[in-house]
Amino acid sequence: MIVMHSTKRNHLDRRAWLNHALAGTGFACASLLGSSTPSFGKKAHADEDLTDLYVDDAIDQSVNQGVKFLLRLQKEDGSIADRGTATAMTSLVIMALASVGTIPEPGTPEGRAMSRAIEFVLQPRNQTKGYFGHHDGSRMYGHGITTLMLTEILGMGATIDQNARIHDALVQAIQVILKSQAVRKPQRLQGGWRYKPDSKDSDLSVSVWQVMALRSAKNDGLDVPAEAIDFAVEYLQESYTSPLDEKGQPREKVGGFAYTPGTHHPAFTMTAAGLLAMQTCGRYDSPLVAGSAAWLLEHPPRTNERFFFYGMYYYAQGMHQVGGEAAETAAKLVPELLLRLQADNGSWVSHQGEERNVGVAYATSLAILSLSVRYHYLPIYQR
Repeated sequence: MIVMHSTKRNHLDRRAWLNHALAGTGFACASLLGSSTPSFGKKAHADEDLTDLYVDDAIDQSVNQGVKFLLRLQKEDGSIADRGTATAMTSLVIMALASVGTIPEPGTPEGRAMSRAIEFVLQPRNQTKGYFGHHDGSRMYGHGITTLMLTEILGMGATIDQNARIHDALVQAIQVILKSQAVRKPQRLQGGWRYKPDSKDSDLSVSVWQVMALRSAKNDGLDVPAEAIDFAVEYLQESYTSPLDEKGQPREKVGGFAYTPGTHHPAFTMTAAGLLAMQTCGRYDSPLVAGSAAWLLEHPPRTNERFFFYGMYYYAQGMHQVGGEAAETAAKLVPELLLRLQADNGSWVSHQGEERNVGVAYATSLAILSLSVRYHYLPIYQR
């Protein structure tokens, strides 16, 4: 199978590309995208340089198997989950499918499965006054994940009606995030989020999902005040482990991020999360980005991390955007670690750390999202 060389950064902007195709300009999504796996990178123009083409490699094959496994998990109601928190898990799976080029169109089994999954998420019972974290018990974690997913597929719905319902759900979901950020909190915790919409404290793990959702929504043209992003950046700076001087520069050249402000010992997962969050907010040239990338080079991921799959997702995306040695190192380590952990049935599951009981939909989705960096399909991760 021949596909576009996936390590080059010359891909068409996915959102503009899909809008172009859907507008009936002579390109058909099905023919452009082919299937839901990395073969979605099939060339769109006949005159492309043939040196940009290659045959599926081990990463492509691994991702293909992972996608097939996730589709086998789908239930009659359209959900794709195995350990509860069905709205959040189904949303994470949809993001994994989108990251390899799947669109919710009827021409392929993958597209049909994705459309059904979106319909499950959009069921009115799953959103309580705009909040996606109540019905399935996933709290603000799930709300951020689901909101981010919907922002990423806005305009890609299988029908005009589905797109309209995605938009309407997002308008309410974004308001929940903004109101939650505005809850009065201690100075160092302001700008962040925690487990509930009315929480009076914050942590980086929950906050990153809300930050990415807000930024993606703003990219979509939804009503997200720039001040909300700036406010979130202030919280991220408070979560950095090296104190900042009066000019906002870290006193230590190499540093990382902690779960909550005031902690001076970086952790792998939180440093990777903080790195990606800063980039998502557009702070690509921040010394905090450079410092955390340097810390991650000194402290590479290990399979016995407390939150290995979660951390790898942030690590793969964040280090890729840093470029240079950071990107090269991550491009080598991510498949090196993940491919050997994949089961024969295409799934991933954690057997240690604090992810042992989260399930295969969770680990498999995050593994695919980590490996799919090379395809550049999700707009939120495009610099």
